[in-house]
Amino acid sequence: MTVPGPVAWSATSGRFAGPARVLLDLLLPPRCLRCGEMVAGSQALCAECWTGMRFIESPQCACCGVPMGILLPGVSLCLACERQRPDYDRARAVFIYDEHSRSLLLSFKHGDRTEAMPPFAAWMARVAAPLLTDCDVIAPVPLHRWRLARRRYNQSAMLAQGIGQLSGRPVAEDLLCRIRNTPSQGGRSPTGRRRNVAGAFRLNQRARAWSTIDAAMAPAGNLAGARVLLVDDVYTTGATVNECTRLLRRAGAARVDVVTLARVVRPVDQP
Repeated sequence: MTVPGPVAWSATSGRFAGPARVLLDLLLPPRCLRCGEMVAGSQALCAECWTGMRFIESPQCACCGVPMGILLPGVSLCLACERQRPDYDRARAVFIYDEHSRSLLLSFKHGDRTEAMPPFAAWMARVAAPLLTDCDVIAPVPLHRWRLARRRYNQSAMLAQGIGQLSGRPVAEDLLCRIRNTPSQGGRSPTGRRRNVAGAFRLNQRARAWSTIDAAMAPAGNLAGARVLLVDDVYTTGATVNECTRLLRRAGAARVDVVTLARVVRPVDQP
């Protein structure tokens, strides 16, 4: 897999070009999204921050996308997926969530650094290219309305919209809704995470965005045969995306793939 290049997309490169871009860079010099140092041209990260990122490359599990280090002949799945396949079909992520990448992601998620969306979405669209080929509609993992009111934006919905603009695939931002304001998943065991999100989502009966894919999908809740790409910011144990996947499959979705910006990789995940 080809990892995203350091000049993938800056916060301004998608909106300005030519003399206007030069003038804007003079007035507001582009800065590294992680450390704030000035960067050249369309770079999203400075050289030092870029070097510290652990981008996920092949070989990786054909199902969950975890990096595998060494891929033995005839082996395509990690040990976890060999034991029990996730509910979704495939998952991919851009980089490993660690001490270096945490501040980059949290500033976007909680610090109003929404200018990071364009490069993040470009990186995600690149690693999700095979998934987008088999995709009818893109849907973000939703926030509960109370949490959305506090944060003012859903970072997963922003990423989904960016991926949709780059890929030309339709985005159903309200396909799913969160009906329980679940406590944070942080610090919970895999079992605790599954219990925490069990029954937390439902299909939005008022949503009609996905009905434009095919006339047969017009009735609310009918996703018969649809191929959905779920978008979230971080993949930790997969509890949230698996819960969403089960809901989408009950509504008739034929395939559910997942793309996240980052994923947690535990020692048990790698051979």
